[in-house]
This record gives sequence, C-alpha cells and structure tokens, in this order.
Amino acid sequence: MEANLTGTGRLPAAFLTPGSSSFLDFLSAHQPELLPGRRTLPEGLTVEAPHGTTIVSAVFDGGVVIAGDRRATMGNVIAQRDIEKVFPADEYSAVGIAGTAGLAVEMVRLFQLELEHYEKIEGTVLSLEGKANRLTTMIRSNLAMAMQGLAVVPIFAGYDLDLGRGRIFTYDVTGGRSEERGFAATGSGSVFARGSMKKLYRDDLTAEQAATLAVQALYDAADDDSATGGPDLARKIFPIVSVITEDGFERLSEERVSQIAVSITDQRREHPNGPQAPLL
Repeated sequence: MEANLTGTGRLPAAFLTPGSSSFLDFLSAHQPELLPGRRTLPEGLTVEAPHGTTIVSAVFDGGVVIAGDRRATMGNVIAQRDIEKVFPADEYSAVGIAGTAGLAVEMVRLFQLELEHYEKIEGTVLSLEGKANRLTTMIRSNLAMAMQGLAVVPIFAGYDLDLGRGRIFTYDVTGGRSEERGFAATGSGSVFARGSMKKLYRDDLTAEQAATLAVQALYDAADDDSATGGPDLARKIFPIVSVITEDGFERLSEERVSQIAVSITDQRREHPNGPQAPLL
C-alpha cells in the first residue's frame, strides 16, 4: 500500500475515515488491483503453475483436525516436496488449500488480514459462521481466475465457541459453501482420502485418533493419486497436522507427526491396504 502514502509522511484520508469492518471491502475501494481475483491473463494464454493437492479434516469430541500433504505438482512434474498447505486463519480456525498454490497462499494471507481487521474495528471476534461467509466472498471474487485454470478450493475448519464443537466447511470454485458432518477432503486425492475416512471415522474419536485418521487418509490418497505425497521417511517430510479446540489452534510438532507416520508405515508392512472397517 506504499503507493498511497503522501509526500508529507501522513496517511491518506482513506486510511483515517471510518468505514467497513471488512478489509476486503476497503481494498476493493482503494486499491482493487491488489486483489487476486482482479488480475486477468491475456486472452488465449494458459499458465502452468504449481498446484497443491490433498487436504483432509475430521471432527472429534472437543474440536477438529485439519491436515495436508506436502507435495505440489506442475503437470506431471513434482514442483515442490515440502510445501505448506494448512494455515491458521485466526486463533480458532484454519484453512487448508488445494489448487493454484501461489494464488491460494495469497488468498489465505488476505483472509487472515480480513479477520484481524474485523476484530480491530468491531472489538470482537467474528463468529465461525461469519468467517466461513467471508471466505465464500473471497473465493467467489476469484471466479475469473478460476475460469482460466487458476482455481483455489480450500477447506475451512474451526472451533465454534458458541456451539462448543468443531465444524468443517468445504467450497467449490464459484464460492459455493457446504458444511460437512464428521469429515471432509478436497484436492486431487480427495476421492481416495474420503473413502479412507468413511470406513474409519467414528463420532467418539479423540484428538490423537483424529490426527492418526487424517494421516491414514493422506497415506491412502498418496497410494492412488500421483499428485498427493505420502510421508517421506527418507527426507523426513511429513504431513502438516493441526488441531483446533476451545484452547485454540495448535500445529502438531514434526516429531509427533513423524511418530504417527512411522507407526502407520510399520503397520502397512503387514497390511499394505491399511486398517479395515469391521464387518458386522
């Protein structure tokens, strides 16, 4: 925003005038060219950019887990092996990104600013439902870029302080929002990850079991989807797993996630297809 600074060193009037509690609305009014969705590609031009792949999330008794693999692809090439796809949105929520990696990270940073700006202006935290709605608006504003192949399809998860439980929201490229019950997945490996969670999920999971479930689902996704990266024991690259409870957002340490991943890998030497749901 340096371009708006005056020669006197004072902020322009726009920065000092009371207005909307939405940082997105402020930016749209004063520097709309900085919004990701306002950029356009020359007609007929396609861009091959790194894409993030699989994100999973699961509700447990007392909160919600959200996790992502670490691989980014560009066509048939592995563009990055250790990309981060799960970010805190604020103290009680997180976003996992799938789609065009650079654009997705930029959108997450803008979303973080949006929530922080609201809290500063209003003096209170936006409800979880309100946060999910704000993200809907941001994704919808990116529709022009999505139609050019630069889509962002996140999962938003958080702890609802009013309801006292974890909640998960998924989106499509148009900004359409759905609340998921129990678990959810998005990205290229989501079909396989969702199938894995469907057979293992229970309503009474603990935080530890939900984290293990998430890593199991990512392992299954990597088994069938080349764009999803499984735990890389040789390079010590493991999924990012975050837990959100009434105590706030916590990213599990690499040591803890590596223990879960190693345990799963050891089990799969005996049962390559992973744990099975019990037959009645």
